[in-house]
Amino acid sequence: MTMRMIGTLLAVVVLSVHGSSQADATKWKLTWSDEFNAADGTSPDPAKWNFDLGGKGWGNKELESYTSRPVNVQQKGGNLVITAVKEDYTGKDGVARPYTSARIKTKGLFSQAYGRVEARMQLPLGKGIWPAFWMLGDDIGTAGWPKAGEIDIMENIGEAGRVYSTLHGPEYSGGKGISAKYDLPAGEVVNTGFHVYAVEWSPNRIRFYFDDKLIAERTPADLPEGAKWVYDHPFFVILNVAVGGAWPGNPDETTAFPQKMLVDYVRVYEPVQKSQSQ
Repeated sequence: MTMRMIGTLLAVVVLSVHGSSQADATKWKLTWSDEFNAADGTSPDPAKWNFDLGGKGWGNKELESYTSRPVNVQQKGGNLVITAVKEDYTGKDGVARPYTSARIKTKGLFSQAYGRVEARMQLPLGKGIWPAFWMLGDDIGTAGWPKAGEIDIMENIGEAGRVYSTLHGPEYSGGKGISAKYDLPAGEVVNTGFHVYAVEWSPNRIRFYFDDKLIAERTPADLPEGAKWVYDHPFFVILNVAVGGAWPGNPDETTAFPQKMLVDYVRVYEPVQKSQSQ
């Protein structure tokens, strides 16, 4: 049995998350995961993931067209690989774009309220490259954004040693999102090795982690006066690599292509023991 198989089996049983994330003595039970161990070249498991498609900017002035093509998203070497490519492309939406990439989500297939959501990832890096691991409220179709809520577990905007974790909701969305930046330990970068990005979420507390180190904690007290805490219902998971946009800016002559985000796994847990402080 390989070490990878052993790690997967261990994840299936009830466990205690070690390190800083054990601050509330919570024990976790795996409820959903994807280890991305299918044959090279295969698409993400359609029982677990579906696609956002097209090039309409996605509210952020992004420059890519998202596709479901293997050149942009496939399983390879035990990882999910999302690849941003510099190419002229017109999708079925009729929008012509100079880049392609992929955005996959569990909407309609899996969502959960509360627990721990984590991914082990190696990020792309370059000016205008915007990888993200995040969640949206599963009532997005009726409530709309930002009322449905958004939990950005990890975003990177071309800074080798820095990631961001952010909450968006009514009265605190877009540039007013409640964001925390985290500078990696000296010598660590996001694009040459894998790191675990995670959120632990209970009714009145959201904690963000980098390699099991607590990097930010949010409660209703952090919201603007009168704003609503909207993290009280199921959310679904999203992985994507955007190109360009209002926040990271656009690629320039220093940006190399293709850009690849590798995801070793995504795992979701539910709490089986909670401290009274939650």
